[in-house]
Amino acid sequence: MLVRFFFGTTLACALSGLAQGAGNPAQQEQARGFLEGSSLDLNLRHYYANQHARGSTYLTIQKPQGRVPTRTRETWVQASMLKLSSGYTQGTLGFGLDAGIFSAVNLARGHGQVANGADRVLVDSSGDAIPTWSRLGLGIARFRVSNTELKVGRQMTENPILRYKDNRALPSSFQGAGLSSNETDWLSLQAGSFDRVIPRTGTGAERLTSGFGNRQYSGDRISYVGGTLKPDYGLEATLYASRFENMWDQYYFGAIHRAGDNATLGTRIAFGYYHTREQGEQRLGYIDNSAYSVALTGSHQAHSVTLAWQQVIGNEYFDTVWESTGNYLANSLYSEYSGPNEKSWQLRYEVDLVSVGLPGLTAATWHAKGWDIDGTHYDGDRNGRNTGYNVRTLDGAKHHENALMVTYTVQSGRLKNSTLRTIIYNHRASGGQIDGSYDEFRLVGNFPIN
Repeated sequence: MLVRFFFGTTLACALSGLAQGAGNPAQQEQARGFLEGSSLDLNLRHYYANQHARGSTYLTIQKPQGRVPTRTRETWVQASMLKLSSGYTQGTLGFGLDAGIFSAVNLARGHGQVANGADRVLVDSSGDAIPTWSRLGLGIARFRVSNTELKVGRQMTENPILRYKDNRALPSSFQGAGLSSNETDWLSLQAGSFDRVIPRTGTGAERLTSGFGNRQYSGDRISYVGGTLKPDYGLEATLYASRFENMWDQYYFGAIHRAGDNATLGTRIAFGYYHTREQGEQRLGYIDNSAYSVALTGSHQAHSVTLAWQQVIGNEYFDTVWESTGNYLANSLYSEYSGPNEKSWQLRYEVDLVSVGLPGLTAATWHAKGWDIDGTHYDGDRNGRNTGYNVRTLDGAKHHENALMVTYTVQSGRLKNSTLRTIIYNHRASGGQIDGSYDEFRLVGNFPIN
């Protein structure tokens, strides 16, 4: 019933916009044909990461006698993402297909190098890195009327509730149906219902679980409906409602206001708010959690500075679906800063070095700090419910991070649009904060071939 409501609401709004005749030119009227509009794209990704645990934090290596601690792990993977997309057939209702084959080759296969199992690469039952793995990352049947599109199959969703994760050699994707409508230039709508995830380091579809909760419990599917309104005047507002069946109901509201001119001084104020409550069989117990952030950015020519505040109100983590970055709050960084009752702030500086004659080169650095993480009042397992969140030992936990990210995008030639990104992280945690203490260096290259 909920899924039918989601799709019915979105489709009704889309058709209403179409009937009014006000909005964007209909893309389907410009369809070139199933074969004529087809394309083949290949992205070669080189992913390298070197991580060192510090303080009381340890990684583990799987040995015959059990798991033994280690301080370091190295990830080195060559990945490829081959995507074949057809065009749309002509006519009022267009039809198309997408297929994406994702594959990876482990270049660092040492038993001690992998550490912590399948967190970053695919491993076998003994903890050894599997030399190569591949999967159907995308498999989509597409239907389009005007500027309203329905996708069915494996796809990479992107919205404040369910967004694919892409911080490893290969991205995650989700299996289900998604509807998007852009009939006007001031309103975009989305709805979706998904029951499986294809994880970043997996080869097949798995059940949906939570990112921070007890992974023994899974939800039947996640469904959502929402949209973004752009009424001009530099304003933008986003509203979504979702149901993770038998786990939680979650709602999101976001607002952005832009003003000024970057040539002198441009400003951007962003507000985000999530509210989560238990639902159905309450497989993660009782949940009553709110999280919000406010970020103010000032920009002058090639420079921008952001100051952000974020707070969680609730005795469990602010949570999202596992393998999703459905977290549009300001302090979603190396750490999520989403612990029970956590407060956090961030200071960030970004620069585009085209201003000094280096087009394509950008840099960003930030410092973030979270504190007052307190789960001692957790009672989500009352009345015999499951203990969804292991937080009772968190009492005054805190953490902070520093990072530097430099990205270069090739501007011309055969490698145009290729990117090379290096990231240096420093994260320190105390009091049992979940992310631990690490130093890490990453180097990621993306080389698209069309």
